Amino acid sequence: MAVEPTEMVIALIVTFGAAVVQGSIGMGFNILSVPILALVDPLLAPVPQLVVSLPLTLATARRERHEIDLKGLWWILAGRVPGALIGLGLLAIATTRVLDLLVAAFVLAAVAVLATGTVIARSAGIDFVAGVFAGTTGLVASMGGPPLALLFARERGPRLRATLAVVFSVGLALSLVARTAAGEITLDEVAIGAILIAPGAAGFALSGRLLARVEGTTIRVGVLLLSTTAAFALAVRAVTG
Repeated sequence: MAVEPTEMVIALIVTFGAAVVQGSIGMGFNILSVPILALVDPLLAPVPQLVVSLPLTLATARRERHEIDLKGLWWILAGRVPGALIGLGLLAIATTRVLDLLVAAFVLAAVAVLATGTVIARSAGIDFVAGVFAGTTGLVASMGGPPLALLFARERGPRLRATLAVVFSVGLALSLVARTAAGEITLDEVAIGAILIAPGAAGFALSGRLLARVEGTTIRVGVLLLSTTAAFALAVRAVTG
């Protein structure tokens, strides 16, 4: 495995911290871990994060399974299908840099609106549209989480975490299957991901002790901050990439 011991230690620490955030707020694992570990060693991201994220999101969904918003879930998943098709169309007519900037602008605009205290009244139509946006942004910029997290920003923590965990699990499973079929996953990346499952599990276990403190304003602020971080990271990638 072509990763230095020091780099692996950094990966273990970052994975643990990102898992704590993911397990507590319901998003953030890839937002925090992928940019950092990609700078440490390209072999550390993003495939190992997919390997760790899937059991992490499945565990989150199981932990708070009684809070899953089944009605909203189906509308969101239904929206991701046309969203993915729209994403494919955008990839055919625009550059990755332009799409990254557009997605970043969209997420920041949504954050700005919600930061003013504006309340989005959820409905089947709104959930479907959010699923479309998530499907599109997930395909063109690998950032399907923020649109959904912002949709659930005013929901109770357990409902946000559980519902998003199911959506993320479906998306992660499809990503792993697609990458495997395309030959874009190496044994070294899988091995690294397998090693990182342990700190991921430890971070998830710690997050369970923090759930009572992550509610209301705290979870809304966390969602807004993580979404903003993701958007700025995307904008930086577009400008410097």
